[in-house]
Amino acid sequence: MQKLNLSLVKLMVDHGERKAQEIGVPMVITVVDNGGNLIAAHRMDDALLVSVDISLNKAWTSVAFKLPTSQLAEIGASGGELYGINTTNNGRVVIFGGGIPLVVDGDIVGAVGVSGGSVNQDIEVAEAVVDALIMA
Repeated sequence: MQKLNLSLVKLMVDHGERKAQEIGVPMVITVVDNGGNLIAAHRMDDALLVSVDISLNKAWTSVAFKLPTSQLAEIGASGGELYGINTTNNGRVVIFGGGIPLVVDGDIVGAVGVSGGSVNQDIEVAEAVVDALIMA
């Protein structure tokens, strides 16, 4: 199983930053390992300060639940099977898109969390980070 390392993560984050620049939104891009431990947090100039914690929590949530945070949005919404899940873990669970697990050969090796734009923009940048891992 390929492990994430700082050199690889920097390349992935750079790819995400280029996508954020392309869509014109300053973002915070955070990558954690498969234990939810921080590998890198990258705050672009003028990115919202609140996005630092949100991006980390998106990455943590994604690796902890082993699924994209956008899927939690569906099952964690009012009437969903996991309604209220976002109140657990001291409020660390994020139930809107922008967190995606990083999968290599079927194993989750970490996750990316992106915050700073709309949910769709966050997902778009997070997907760019995932694409960079696939291309590596």
